[in-house]
Amino acid sequence: MSTVHVVEGGRHPAVLDVPTGDLSVPALRAGAIKLSLVIPTFNESRNLEELVARLASVLDVCLPGRYELIIVDDDSPDETWAVGLRLADRYPAVRVMRRRHEKGLSTAVIRGWQAARGEVLAVIDADLQHPPEVVERLWAEVAKGADLAAGSRHVSGGGVGDWSLLRRALSRGAQLLGLCVLPSVVGRVSDPMSGYFLVRRSAIAGATLSPLGYKILIEVIGRGRIGRIAEVGYVFRERTAGESKATSKVYLEYLRHLLRLRMALVPARFLKFAAVGLTGVALDMLILWLLKGRLGWPLTLSKLVAAETAMASNFLWNDLWTFGDLAERQGYGKARLRRFGKFNAVCAAGVALSVGLLDMQVGLFGINPYVANAVAIGVTTGWNFWMNKVFSWSAPQPLRAPAPAQRRAAGA
Repeated sequence: MSTVHVVEGGRHPAVLDVPTGDLSVPALRAGAIKLSLVIPTFNESRNLEELVARLASVLDVCLPGRYELIIVDDDSPDETWAVGLRLADRYPAVRVMRRRHEKGLSTAVIRGWQAARGEVLAVIDADLQHPPEVVERLWAEVAKGADLAAGSRHVSGGGVGDWSLLRRALSRGAQLLGLCVLPSVVGRVSDPMSGYFLVRRSAIAGATLSPLGYKILIEVIGRGRIGRIAEVGYVFRERTAGESKATSKVYLEYLRHLLRLRMALVPARFLKFAAVGLTGVALDMLILWLLKGRLGWPLTLSKLVAAETAMASNFLWNDLWTFGDLAERQGYGKARLRRFGKFNAVCAAGVALSVGLLDMQVGLFGINPYVANAVAIGVTTGWNFWMNKVFSWSAPQPLRAPAPAQRRAAGA
């Protein structure tokens, strides 16, 4: 390794202190720096120089002198932080933070944002899988008024390169899980696992963030005050140097993050829905015991009767209590029968989803079957709640006021 330039006292002028305390981004008055782009690193010494050079070539044109590149390194054994300091001698926009007592990509991003001076905050992976040149188009979307501009592999101009069928299925499966567990957040973007985006500081300032694992975008959308979102397509590149960090652990942490964020944002209706579901489980067990254990009915028939009775009970309680206000507005009689039919269809799809999730977790990731079943139940409960809220108990659309011409005709 070549020598890093230092000033008197042994501290390089590009070095940043590591912020401490909670993970909230402070507000900032408008200043000269418009964009602060954080690059979280761990053993990325072979990619960093090319990444910084390509970013600088783009940003020096569209934001000359008004951007900074903040390298946040988790004390890499390959001394990525030292490479960053050498690059700072050539690129004045580069600043370096070396973390020795805290690890993790998501927290690295937030610590970088806490030390940033920009009005817009951003993140990009250091492995060159995110094309640096796309940052110009992302900035253009923010300049046009977007609160958040995200790179996406799933919109026009995007793609995943030479990914295997399994990897594509896992990516899409993660998106489907997100839509089941947290549709109001994940449904706002086509690529919720993207790690390449820009966000206005004002949209997240003061919010206490609590990310988990590698994927921070859903945390920002879920806890921030995000208005308009724009997406820019990019083609995901395979890394040419360093080791991939995309393992099954990443997907499991993503699921844990979804569930944790879901609980933090859980509405009162969901708690009622879950409570009704527990009564349904108890009723299902009781009827199964009576029919099979006491009356000697065949197991399959006993289970079908028990399940449908529990489902009917769940529907009635949800119709009267959980979604009682919406049910009253929709009406009863035939309207209630239609709701019951939709409720049954959604719950049947939930059973299929639960079985699929259980098989995937045990077969692909080797998770303990009981742990996997608990996860599947949690995801399915979220699915049943949100799908029933949308389809079975959707709020009736208000009647449109008649147009002036219609009012005149009616009065004629």
